[in-house]
Amino acid sequence: METAEVIDVVRQGIYVLILMSAPLMLVALVVGLAIALLQALTQIQEATLTFVPKVLAMLITLAITMPFMLQTLIDYTNKLQDKIIHIE
Repeated sequence: METAEVIDVVRQGIYVLILMSAPLMLVALVVGLAIALLQALTQIQEATLTFVPKVLAMLITLAITMPFMLQTLIDYTNKLQDKIIHIE
């Protein structure tokens, strides 16, 4: 396997990683900012107030995006297996 092919596989892996994690990270960021704003406005400083809604929002996002994530992983795995088969 050439160096360029290895770099391409790593690049594709990083791209898949970003695609997989972006929806969850964006939801956690938006919910965290909204809760931080709510806490700043009401001066309620409760740790569970930030944790529970963030976890619930991430679980809902995970349930919604699971088909996309699975298909992305399946496609990447198939491409990787095809490259492994054609190694000389």
